[in-house]
Amino acid sequence: MKVYALLMLVLATMAITGCSDPTIDASSEAKMKESVAKVRESLPEAKRTDFDKAVQLIAFSQIDMKSLFANGGAGAGDMEGKMRGALNGKTAEQVLAQAEQIQADRKAREKEQALAEIRELVAKREKSEQAKLQLDKFQVVRSRFYMRERQYLGKQPIIELTVKNGTDQAISRAYFSGTIASPDRSVPWHQDQFNYSISGGLEPGEEATWTLAPNSYSGWGKVNAPADAVFTVMVEKLDGPNGEVLYSTRDFSERDRNRLAELKKQYGVD
Repeated sequence: MKVYALLMLVLATMAITGCSDPTIDASSEAKMKESVAKVRESLPEAKRTDFDKAVQLIAFSQIDMKSLFANGGAGAGDMEGKMRGALNGKTAEQVLAQAEQIQADRKAREKEQALAEIRELVAKREKSEQAKLQLDKFQVVRSRFYMRERQYLGKQPIIELTVKNGTDQAISRAYFSGTIASPDRSVPWHQDQFNYSISGGLEPGEEATWTLAPNSYSGWGKVNAPADAVFTVMVEKLDGPNGEVLYSTRDFSERDRNRLAELKKQYGVD
């Protein structure tokens, strides 16, 4: 492909030396090869590596992969013309300056995108915090986890929950995260999410006790916690009467939290 060949040509010229020439002549492949080498040789040795990188950056900045492969690669000719045009008539200092501007523009776009992502993540966090206030009203009054012996079938993990709906909405399904941990250990024995579809729903002010039987082949079935382990359950999401999401903290994940912290630190945002 001509574009690829031209890129290889640009890279090949880096090793060629010759008489100095103030500008790049990209009117043909041969002249471009010769003039790039001469412009490079006109620079002090310390600047030549920067010039090499600048030529590559300018050339690659003209490549639009979508256009390149459109119509079976028919856009390759236009791309080649853009690459030559971007370098044609430029001195070494102009090449270096253009590369610096390309990098500055790229960093500006990256910062703009990062700030937009920060705003989006902050909005998700605020929505999650508001949802948490409502989810706290759906109380887990009692939680218990144990293994029930089954004849010939091994042990069945059991989750027992007593909950009270303190919200002003009827709830059709509740989503939880459960953690089995010992007080003197920093790493839990098991941590996972589960949910329960409430037959007939749970009206405001109602209390219910459920006995759930997770799949014995899941992580719950592999728990081997000591007697002092405590089972803690947090409410993460509630669905309304028609299955619509009422409140959820799951939309702002731990990954989102870490990503927001990284972006704020990188771009100096409080």
